[in-house]
Amino acid sequence: MEQQSHRVGGQSMASNEENAYKIMQDLDVDYILVIFGGMIGYSGDDINKFLWMVRIAEGEHPQDIQEGRYFTAEGEYRVDGRASQTMLDSLMYKMCYYRYGEVTVDTVSPPASTEPGNLLSGTGTFN
Repeated sequence: MEQQSHRVGGQSMASNEENAYKIMQDLDVDYILVIFGGMIGYSGDDINKFLWMVRIAEGEHPQDIQEGRYFTAEGEYRVDGRASQTMLDSLMYKMCYYRYGEVTVDTVSPPASTEPGNLLSGTGTFN
């Protein structure tokens, strides 16, 4: 059961919010912990490992999850303003960047800058 939960967990994080909510209800999930390192440039966070979740979920649910949809038309894995719509709609992306557009770290940097390179997140703020 634990292995199945991991596979379905990956599917939920790769899904849009509506579908992810249904999966989480089926798993009787109360809490989700996401490690996000955008503020400090931590490259070992969950959004950087997200493609592994997508690949595992695609192996189990190829009709629902396709890795190629998380890349740009140019074949890049991006989480900034050029991210694919599927990436922007995923629960993982929304959990990492929830209200990120409101964050400022000093008076010089623009709000919602991601390290490295001060690339802005794709949507900035959602409800």
